Amino acid sequence: MMCGFGHGVGMALWTQICAVALAFQISPDGPLELAPRARPEAMRPATGAQPTLRVNASLVLIPVHVTTANGATVTNLKKEDFVLSEDGVRQTITHFAKDDAPVSAGVLLDISGSMKNKMGKASEAAEEFFKFANPEDEFFLVEFNERARLKVPFTEDWSEICGQIRQAKASGLTALLDAIHLGVAQMKHARNARKALVILSDGGDNFSRRNMRQLTETLIESDVQVYAMGVYDEDYRFKHTPEERNGPKLLDEVALDTGGRDFPLTSLDNLPNVGVQIARELRNQYILGYSPAATTPDGKFHRVSLKVEAPDSEAGLRTFYRRGYYAPAQ
Repeated sequence: MMCGFGHGVGMALWTQICAVALAFQISPDGPLELAPRARPEAMRPATGAQPTLRVNASLVLIPVHVTTANGATVTNLKKEDFVLSEDGVRQTITHFAKDDAPVSAGVLLDISGSMKNKMGKASEAAEEFFKFANPEDEFFLVEFNERARLKVPFTEDWSEICGQIRQAKASGLTALLDAIHLGVAQMKHARNARKALVILSDGGDNFSRRNMRQLTETLIESDVQVYAMGVYDEDYRFKHTPEERNGPKLLDEVALDTGGRDFPLTSLDNLPNVGVQIARELRNQYILGYSPAATTPDGKFHRVSLKVEAPDSEAGLRTFYRRGYYAPAQ
């Protein structure tokens, strides 16, 4: 789902970060108010166009989702409850919002043979996810077995994607990593600053041309959160391939570093509920903004760490956020 980006993507991400800051109209002196988004056709980026905005000041924005130990979303935190560091140095959080900005999301549907008895529930899960869409969201669909294919390009008509999923037939091998690369590549055409991929798969990969190292680099350089609905068969009366056994670990690794989550499932009946949960998480995020003390455009990866220190909050809160970013090269 995406071919090799270089550190030029770092500059694209940096300009996206600043563009998001402008779209949110952030004020460091008070609560952030989200401005209504105009949607004239002229604002839609041309296909393949790259950002050309030049910036003199840096603002890093980190979307964060917080849950209790049992997975319930936490929505009552304040700016003072977060402690944020970059490369081990504590940063001052200057901007704070509880954000429900429009999303550009891609659904990656596994149609390999191992999903044959799971397609009906996968369709239900996708429909539940789309029910939480707002009018400014946009979506695309990638299907994959031994080859990843863009079936529906970006559209606001999610019913078109649901119709395609209902018709999908499962067969063949699994090229999951290639599908994720293709999904990231499609995000070059996204209209919204918030981007997410939602994977419906059992997590096995036995046919990708790309490897996990390449995928990790791709995801770090992109500004995309990955969520996964992992549909696993834990009935070990039957022999499982090494790829199937590695499926949960693979999806978990892919999701966590991007600030997303993997929702492992052993019962197909729970799949639609997970579609709802992912949609709600995308709608209930905090945005933390800070200006790094060192703003040299060094082209390097800067690691971000975050924790919650809320005096009135229960113990065991979990945070899901992007673990770092590439600064632009000089």
